[in-house]
Amino acid sequence: MADVVRKFFTASMLMWIAPILILYGFNNNLFPGSSQLSSHSLTILSGLLAVVSVNIVIAFYIYMAMKEPSNKHEPDPAFLAEAKASIKQPLSSSETEDSSQERKKDE
Repeated sequence: MADVVRKFFTASMLMWIAPILILYGFNNNLFPGSSQLSSHSLTILSGLLAVVSVNIVIAFYIYMAMKEPSNKHEPDPAFLAEAKASIKQPLSSSETEDSSQERKKDE
């Protein structure tokens, strides 16, 4: 469970940090050639790259989630046994009377 929380926290932080760094880099001319762009082009390019960076982080997070082994997530055997036993038990007469009274009230 701690591993899942750590992956989620890391992905969440990257979704905040990556676009902010991209926007900061473009606005302060840290990327080569960004000073040659017009203000309008700079805004569009930096915004587009910021959105793409968030989508890349989301895709990476989904990939990591799908890569986890599926046999790790098995339900508790005691819970399964109780659930199966409760399904196989017939309803008692008082429970059937209550449910039939509720149906009559609904009608």
